[in-house]
Amino acid sequence: MMAGFGHGTRRYPRSRGRTWSRTGPDRATLGIIGVICAVAGFFVLGIVLGPVAVVCGWLAMGRSWAGSRPVPALAALVLGAIDTLLAIVWLAGAATPGNGLF
Repeated sequence: MMAGFGHGTRRYPRSRGRTWSRTGPDRATLGIIGVICAVAGFFVLGIVLGPVAVVCGWLAMGRSWAGSRPVPALAALVLGAIDTLLAIVWLAGAATPGNGLF
């Protein structure tokens, strides 16, 4: 019986098929990307970068409120939410009648 060319399956139980794919960015990287998007969103394209920061922060937190919360993930989530709210308020204020006329 050849189980993996000399490597028995009992020695490495999580070696195949039980771990998630490592092709995407890890949680720490997502948290840092979220913070960068949130800070940049205060200056340009807040309506786009704010929700991106919220999503990155949420994914960096492991899609759960329970457990430990890394600081970059929480910062990305909070700053992204503030950024999105400010962008919505700014867009609503820019769309009022009489703004910029006369």
